[in-house]
Amino acid sequence: MTDERAVNRRTLLRAGGLGVAGAFLPGVALARTDRPVLTHGVQTGDVTTDGALVWTRADRPSRMVVEVASDPSFRHVRRVRGPLLTPDTGGTGKLRLDHLPAGREVHYRVVAEDLDGRTRGEAVTGVFRTAPVGRADVRFTWSGDVAGQGWGSNPDLGGMPIFGAMADRRPDFFLHSGDTVYSDGPLAAQVVLPDGRIWRNVVTPEKSKVAETLDEYRGQFAYNLLDPKYRDFASKVPMIVQWDDHEVTNNWYPGEILDLPQYTEKRVDVLAARAFRAFHEWQPVDPRKAVDGRVYRRFAHGSRVEVFVLDMRTYKDANTATRDGIGHILGDRQARWLVDSLARSRATWKVVAADLPIGLTVPDGADIEGVANGLPGAPGGREHELAWVLRELKRRKVRNVVWLTADVHYTAAHHYSPDRAAVADFDPFWEFVSGPLHAGAFGPNALDPTFGPEAVFVHAPPAANTSPLDGFQHFGEVAVDGRSGELTVWLRDATGRALWTKTLSPS
Repeated sequence: MTDERAVNRRTLLRAGGLGVAGAFLPGVALARTDRPVLTHGVQTGDVTTDGALVWTRADRPSRMVVEVASDPSFRHVRRVRGPLLTPDTGGTGKLRLDHLPAGREVHYRVVAEDLDGRTRGEAVTGVFRTAPVGRADVRFTWSGDVAGQGWGSNPDLGGMPIFGAMADRRPDFFLHSGDTVYSDGPLAAQVVLPDGRIWRNVVTPEKSKVAETLDEYRGQFAYNLLDPKYRDFASKVPMIVQWDDHEVTNNWYPGEILDLPQYTEKRVDVLAARAFRAFHEWQPVDPRKAVDGRVYRRFAHGSRVEVFVLDMRTYKDANTATRDGIGHILGDRQARWLVDSLARSRATWKVVAADLPIGLTVPDGADIEGVANGLPGAPGGREHELAWVLRELKRRKVRNVVWLTADVHYTAAHHYSPDRAAVADFDPFWEFVSGPLHAGAFGPNALDPTFGPEAVFVHAPPAANTSPLDGFQHFGEVAVDGRSGELTVWLRDATGRALWTKTLSPS
């Protein structure tokens, strides 16, 4: 949230002198009006039992104001003054609503006030449900990968249709598993498909090249919110968001120096810092809920479900590191936080939101991008950390752990068992993969045998980078019955049709 004390006269003069396009990210063409305009809708995220984080963006310096009510008529309103929206954050702002009843539907509307407080822009409304307490039913969706491989918001489809299908499921929240944007994937106005069909993209200046500057990274997130399906979904379903690689650049790792001609700035650490700032400005993520103010964090949703969000990007070792050494994917601190948090959790189901799959080999040219090193036998490289996590969970008798992920651009159900593994000191578990939301479809990837995975179900395209027109876009859905504690998973296509389902009983 912007600190009002940091907004000084020089900042506001700079905004006035540069005008709307110069002071604030372009993103959408607007005529200058005498009232501030909220340009990219509203979002909520990081929901708790008593509130949520509300996000918006204005076209000029103004103040964010949120009105909250228990019904859509807004008969009884609580009004909360939020932060100033200024060029320092690209016009974005967040406000955490609190002191709300648990497990209840909350209606809100956001307006931008001129700095003198006399003029207010048009309100934008949204709705969310606070997290329940006790043995309540819980339903949520998850997936990842948005506007990648050249497939952006298509006006012929009304935007990105899968977000409408997810909204129709009326989930309590959406778990975004990463690759929330493709900062390294420029868009063309048209793409000719192999069969001669024409794919059309909405294109903005920031999406016409790889992102390098802060404003270019901001433009990646702004782009998604220009899509009507995405924006409508964001106003109705609170998100729990994590990041992966494409928020910065493909397959990045700390300390990397790029050897790519399209980049002027070759230092990935510099690019990652800019991308990280834009990510936190434009996503409804509350850094105060994170362990170190970054990405990994946890959220309880009643007594049946707790979600543990990982960051498998910031703390990983180099993709060029030896495959049979001792590597890192979580880092010591995050790995210990995960094990300790899972062991302390009293939730029936512990859902680990991983931005990379465990047992799928994800190459980076001749190197390794993901967890699995592609070699049979004992754990090597980054597998060492996962082996320690799984071993500790068994030792501490942590039950009912389910892993959810995206990243590989197809959907699958994997069962891991020590009976098939090179190591035996872990309990069997499920990993469910679902994606992409709106990007090129790929796969399937090879399974690494170290942890004994079995691909129980796979739905993948016949060719690499299959377009969203061809039916291989996916999201997953999880429902937990409050009374029995049973957890049911559906793997769905872009229309919401169930491709596969599995019900698990708690141990």
